[in-house]
Amino acid sequence: MSSSNCSSINRNLVSPSSSVTVSMETSNPRTRRLYQIWKGNNKFLFGGRLVFGQDASSLFLTSFLIGGPAITFCVRMLLTIKEHDPFFNHCVLIGGAIITILDFIFLFMTSSRDPGIVPRNSHPPETEEPFDINTPSMEWVNNKTPNLKLPRVKDVTVNGHIVKVKFCDTCLLYRPPRASHCSICNNCVQKFDHHCPWVGQCIGARNYPFFILFISFSTLLCIYVFAFSWVNILRQEGRLWSIMSHDVLSVALIVYCFIAVWFVGGLTVFHLYLISTNQTTYENFRYRYDKKENPYTKGIMTNFKELSCSKIPRSLINFRSWVIEEDDAHDESFSSSLEKGFIGSKHKFDLDMGTKYGKDGTRVPSILQDLDYNGIEDHLKRKAGSREVGFDIFVNADQEHQYAQWKSKAGVNSFQHERKQ
Repeated sequence: MSSSNCSSINRNLVSPSSSVTVSMETSNPRTRRLYQIWKGNNKFLFGGRLVFGQDASSLFLTSFLIGGPAITFCVRMLLTIKEHDPFFNHCVLIGGAIITILDFIFLFMTSSRDPGIVPRNSHPPETEEPFDINTPSMEWVNNKTPNLKLPRVKDVTVNGHIVKVKFCDTCLLYRPPRASHCSICNNCVQKFDHHCPWVGQCIGARNYPFFILFISFSTLLCIYVFAFSWVNILRQEGRLWSIMSHDVLSVALIVYCFIAVWFVGGLTVFHLYLISTNQTTYENFRYRYDKKENPYTKGIMTNFKELSCSKIPRSLINFRSWVIEEDDAHDESFSSSLEKGFIGSKHKFDLDMGTKYGKDGTRVPSILQDLDYNGIEDHLKRKAGSREVGFDIFVNADQEHQYAQWKSKAGVNSFQHERKQ
């Protein structure tokens, strides 16, 4: 085949009269904030400064369940502040207000904070394993790179113990020890504890201390309102049942707080146990360290000290950073048209990398190198016999005359003649 004919085919691959055009030119990249194109299910406020989970709307319900009885109690104390002992009523009112405000602050810091999201990879990590290995521990990890195999599980050493870390197909990375992928927020999270629907956020390395403070102060608030509601009843003169029938508000607060304290109090006690043994909720339910040794525990006192005195790790992601937006839709349509019309079954294109892979796993720098022209010849012979037809994907049936002129310029006839020889 002469070089002039090949270059002529490449230049005239698309008919001037075609209704569908494949553009080989790349569009100018657009830069956007990372939070605007983040692939997780998070919700962002104030330009990516606040990071919420997918079900952040549950915060309204949680705020109502906490604030409703707390504010009602404070109003009750405010209305009776001049009765009996004003100093006592002032102290109880101020104490209830402080606990309520702190509880809301810890709730906000738990739900609006990056829990420790692990940055995603755009491509799988490189592997030193040969491509022809076939073992049960090897699987396909990405359909864009079908010749790349990675082990599903790797062994890492933590405090002298062997810990297995898994490969995340969504984030394309080996999760750090104690990290896990949250199916609700669609992120890998450092030291993943659980996804809390009440705060609408994952609980991880960066917001777990605030979560502990939140449930602890919620428990304290329930006990506080429960105790002083009883005090308000007992300080009144008269028969107990008669006083309770007249002070319905205090009775309602007593019943509500008695029920709520079993939930938040039980949760607080459970997490205090987890802290003492240096476990996460996920690890406690999944691995059961009572059956095997926990590689992370350092003793009760050291475990509590690690949580209370250690510095909160910095965020691994700056959601306000400027990044180049990738046009995934353009790549998919481009890949589809090429594979259907021009690419043989011997090669597949990695459009993200701008290269293609052969059977040996090597990359070819340009997607136009070493094209398989069998696809062109197949489209030229759509009808029975020796009669040639044009590219139906480019030229309509009523445009054969125009296409004949284009085919003459492209040198298709001479190209086929040389292939037959």
